[in-house]
Amino acid sequence: MAVTESAFDPTQIPEKPTLDGIEAEWAQRWQDEGVYAFNRTATRDQVYSIDTPPPTVSGSLHMGHVFSYTHTDTIARYQRMTGKSVFYPMGWDDNGLPTERRVQNFFGVRCDPNVAYEPGFTPPFRGDPPKDHQPIAISRPNFIELCEELTHEDEKIFEDLFRRLGLSVDWDYLYTTIEDRSRRASQRAFLRNLARGEAYTQEAPTLWDVDFKTAVAQAELEDRERPGAYHNVAFARSDGQGDVVIDTTRPVLLAACVALVAHPDDDRYKPLFGKTVRTPLYGVEVPVLAHPLAQIDKGTGIAMICTFGDLTDVIWWRELNLPTRAIIGRDGRIITTPPNGLESASGITAYEQIAGLFINQAQTKVVEMLRESGAMLGEPRAIMHPVKFFEKGDRPLEIVTSRQWYIRNGGRD
Repeated sequence: MAVTESAFDPTQIPEKPTLDGIEAEWAQRWQDEGVYAFNRTATRDQVYSIDTPPPTVSGSLHMGHVFSYTHTDTIARYQRMTGKSVFYPMGWDDNGLPTERRVQNFFGVRCDPNVAYEPGFTPPFRGDPPKDHQPIAISRPNFIELCEELTHEDEKIFEDLFRRLGLSVDWDYLYTTIEDRSRRASQRAFLRNLARGEAYTQEAPTLWDVDFKTAVAQAELEDRERPGAYHNVAFARSDGQGDVVIDTTRPVLLAACVALVAHPDDDRYKPLFGKTVRTPLYGVEVPVLAHPLAQIDKGTGIAMICTFGDLTDVIWWRELNLPTRAIIGRDGRIITTPPNGLESASGITAYEQIAGLFINQAQTKVVEMLRESGAMLGEPRAIMHPVKFFEKGDRPLEIVTSRQWYIRNGGRD
C-alpha cells in the first residue's frame, strides 16, 4: 500500500499556543458559509421562528444578557438539528427613554423642541460631563443626530460581543428599532389598530421633572426624606350635615380634587360612601368613595384624590374611573386656566389667586386663604416623609397630564 506524504508541517506549530483570534475567525467562517442563514424558500410548516425582544442599546452588556440569550440559542440549535429552517434575527432597541438618558449623560445636552436646528452642532462633551454641568438645550433634529451617532457606536460593541459568543443568529436580518423600516412597520401596525377601533387617546398622567423638562421612568425614581406638614382641612357636606375633615400635605392641590376616599371597612365613613362634599375655597362637588388602598390609621383615615398628587392618586383615578382635573403645568407653575368643574364665581376668584404661581408659592397662598376662610383647622403639623425624585433631580417630581395613545386590552372597557 502506497503511503502519501503528509502535508503536516511541524514547524507551523506555534511555540506558545493561543486562542487569540479564534472566535473572530470562526464567526467569519460561519457567516461566509451561511451556516445559520435562514432559508426564505422554506414552507411555513418547516420554519421555526424566534422573536426575542431586542436588547436596549443604552449601556454595557453584562452576564444577564449572555445567560438569557444562551437559553434561546440552545433552542435554535436544537430546531436546526431537527431539520427546521430557523428564523433567528438579532436587533437593537435604540428608541425610548434609556437612549435619551444615555445621550443626555454622554454629551451634556437635552432636547428642547423650541430650539432652532444648528447645522454641524458640536456637543460640549463626549463622555463624562462634570456632575455640576447643566445640560444645554438643543433642537430635536440635533438631538436625534446625537442619538443616532451614539447608538451606532454602542451597537457595534454589542454586535462584536454577541458574535464572539457564537450565537447562531442570522446577522443578515439585523435590525434596529429606530431605522425607517422598523418605524414604518410600527406605524402600519398602529394604523391597523386605529382602523379596528383598538387604539384610543386620552389625557393621562406622566411623571415629570420640571428642571430637566422631561418625563421620568419608574426605574429612575428614588425616595428622599423631605420636611413637610399635615394640614387639617374641612370639606363641607353637600347635604349640610357638617364637615368631613382630611389631613393633607398638599393643600395646593385642592383645586385638582376629584373625590374623597376611605377604606371600605372604616365604620367612621361607611355612611358617607356615595354622598358628596364640596371642596373648600373652590366649591366643587366631589363624591366620597371607598377603596382598599385608603389607610385607616393614616391622618384622619380619609384622603382627597387629586389629579395628581402622587402615584396612589393615579391608581385611584384609574380604578375608580374618575375625571381628570389637572392644575400643574410642565413648567412647575399652576395652570392659568381653571380646571373643568370649577365654575362658581367665588371658586374662580380663589383660583385666580394661585394661577401662574410656582408650586411652593401657590401652597403658601392656599394655606393663607384656608386660614381666612376658616376651612383649615389648627396649625400645620411638621413631619418628615418620603417624596419621589428623579434620580438626577433636585426638586420633587410632579405628575402632569398629556394626551397619550393607548391600545384597548379590556382594562377600562
